[in-house]
Amino acid sequence: MIAKSPTSADNFIIRPMNRFEFELVISWAADEGWNPGIYDAECFYQCDPHGFFLAELNGEPIGSISAVTYGKDFGVIGFYIVKPQFRGQGFGLKIWKTAMAYLSTERNISVDGVIAQQENYKKSGFQIAYNHIRYKAIGGGAVPDNVVELAAVPIDELVAYERNFFPTERVRFLQLWIQQPNSAALGVMSEGHIVGYGVIRQSHTGFRIGPLFANKGQIAEQLLLALLAKATDAPVFLDVPDANPEAIALAQRYGMKPVSEVARMYTREIPKLPINRVFAVTSLEVG
Repeated sequence: MIAKSPTSADNFIIRPMNRFEFELVISWAADEGWNPGIYDAECFYQCDPHGFFLAELNGEPIGSISAVTYGKDFGVIGFYIVKPQFRGQGFGLKIWKTAMAYLSTERNISVDGVIAQQENYKKSGFQIAYNHIRYKAIGGGAVPDNVVELAAVPIDELVAYERNFFPTERVRFLQLWIQQPNSAALGVMSEGHIVGYGVIRQSHTGFRIGPLFANKGQIAEQLLLALLAKATDAPVFLDVPDANPEAIALAQRYGMKPVSEVARMYTREIPKLPINRVFAVTSLEVG
């Protein structure tokens, strides 16, 4: 998909980016303070290799956006970035329209919107469902005895469990997500079935936890302690939905401090997911 600026003689285009170019966008996200995971690129890109767009002005990359499709009914927008020196010139709106056109109005579209962009998102039909609060902790401690490595859990079991927390099934993403280098993927089992799991991965600053799903608060606490133990003395960040008071209380109980906040927004109905069992979202970029 290529869009040319109708108001400038400059050569402005928006085109699909390749996997190598996505590494550049990951670095932009780090510059914005979003703290992406060191190995996020492969996991995210494989969600929808056609849904990542790069904007160029006179051959120079100046902006990006991702528009990941999950089947015919759901999509997620992320990595909406315009380099600072090119903002306020209309390029961002063209990038945004490219993503929206790719996803089409037939899908329910999700975005985690920073405060500065939320009013603009509302103009495109998005409404706020709840907020994600990023908390910071310091890793350390011991792993509880009843926590297992997710590598020992059949992938079908994990996919079936995660399906409770996401509008569509995403097998390939999960396979990649739990096998990243410098990461740990842990779960809790009961009567042969998974009742909670979490992943911690290395990020540009410290580590990120996501997701942290659990059937009960006690299970979430066990997993949180196990994940923190994998990052001794390092800063650890997790994005907690404020629609789950028990998740907020858990973060506060362990002295975590809020560092930023975004709004989870949808163009259509809010998916009927068990938010009371979501103690940290998987990602703000691809859901």
